[in-house]
Amino acid sequence: MSNNILTAILLSLISCQVAIAQGYKIKTIVIDAGHGGRKPGASGSFSTEKDISLKVALKLGAKLKEELPDIKVIYTRTKDVDVDLYRRAEIANEANADLFISVHCNSMPPGSRHIKGVETLVAGSHRLKEQDAAIRENADIKLEKNYKKKYEGYDPNDPTSFILLSLLKNAFRDKSIKFAKLIQNSYTSRDTRLSRGVKEQGVLVLQRCGMPAVLTEVGFISNKEEEKYINSEKGQNEIAGSILAAIKIYKKNVEVR
Repeated sequence: MSNNILTAILLSLISCQVAIAQGYKIKTIVIDAGHGGRKPGASGSFSTEKDISLKVALKLGAKLKEELPDIKVIYTRTKDVDVDLYRRAEIANEANADLFISVHCNSMPPGSRHIKGVETLVAGSHRLKEQDAAIRENADIKLEKNYKKKYEGYDPNDPTSFILLSLLKNAFRDKSIKFAKLIQNSYTSRDTRLSRGVKEQGVLVLQRCGMPAVLTEVGFISNKEEEKYINSEKGQNEIAGSILAAIKIYKKNVEVR
């Protein structure tokens, strides 16, 4: 991890402590639509992850602005463009954001396409056998110019990279996990979705965020039934509504009154 990233996270920690002492309020939320541009992410029978994640992200942002107008909403992208992974985290760090929410879709290979459900990832330690999701989400960096220089030699296919990332202490781990659990509970209680739980993974974009950060997989694009749901207006509005409900509970729990 570079000195610039460490400095950004340290400054975020200091400002967070000062804010708590003064009466902490959630003021800024960054919404990250996964993939984009020449990085389509996972593909289903008729849709791509980059398009679904953008539609859900924009719906979530619109609901946030309507129901919690005092919170500043920042998007990492608002159209089909390519945004490097490091830049997504950088946007959140530069804005001194209080929450980072990355929206994605899950996928399974042929033979496992009956699998469905929602899960939410946080940065943290994990066993090597649990790397599949992290490897898939980090694979986009290989499409970026000079990715080895940008990510200090990080190789998304090398298990040693995950070991190194797992050794980096995430100061916001506990809050990230609490928020991720609220999202999962919201999915199941509001929309009766099948929960696959909260998982700790070496997802690069989360590792570089200096605030509580989650990556939520809103459904399996490889499952025909779920692909239809996550592409529908009803499904996308329900997903965005459930994330918003989780934000409201999290906000109530962490703000000092």
